[in-house]
Amino acid sequence: MEGESEASLPGLKIQTWGTHCCVLIRLGGRSEYTGLAMSCLFCKIVDGSVPSTAIYSDEECYAFADIHPHAPVHVLVVPRRHIDSLAEVTTEDRPLLGHLLWAAHEVAREQGLANGYRVVINTGADGGQTVEHLHLHVLGKRALHWPPG
Repeated sequence: MEGESEASLPGLKIQTWGTHCCVLIRLGGRSEYTGLAMSCLFCKIVDGSVPSTAIYSDEECYAFADIHPHAPVHVLVVPRRHIDSLAEVTTEDRPLLGHLLWAAHEVAREQGLANGYRVVINTGADGGQTVEHLHLHVLGKRALHWPPG
């Protein structure tokens, strides 16, 4: 996000995004968050403090199996950096947004979704977003109809 900065001390990493601040404390290999990401489930999944079934991972994003799948393949692709939703992105996030779509394509390829798949981004309460961390749903291995619901 706009105004991103980062500072580090031994065992302490402070990240700010615009007016948001998150402190990541690493103690004995464990991560603890304060502020913005303290209660973010996806931040905890990304850092490994909440277990997940990894599907894809790189320096910018992490993809894991949805625990409540709506299709035989239902994978979530999340940026490693906390962004609340698509409504919160800035011009500086354009490369990351493109990378997330590329990662969704890689997930679909690795999952054998040659017959087709759907990529969905729910934004805000009316859009069906239930976790305030930007994420893409990759759904496949069944016929997906339109409109979705």
